[in-house]
Amino acid sequence: MTEKPNVTLPGKVEKIIKSPDPSEPEKAEISVEGADTLYQEIRIENALTDEDGNEVRLKKGAEVEVTVEAEKDATTPKKSD
Repeated sequence: MTEKPNVTLPGKVEKIIKSPDPSEPEKAEISVEGADTLYQEIRIENALTDEDGNEVRLKKGAEVEVTVEAEKDATTPKKSD
């Protein structure tokens, strides 16, 4: 089976955003290196799972990797200039 087309970019957790409403999850704001200036911050729910299946959270300043992947039929070959 072939791997999905993907790209992985380095990032850093810039801040942890506490939710004002207990029913809403805490968020982690991540600055993605290599993204356009206006679009380099993303916010995700601050909930990850470790190798033992335990829920963990990101810390401010953590170095992370952001991976974008797609199904092969959702991509097209890059054309030469």
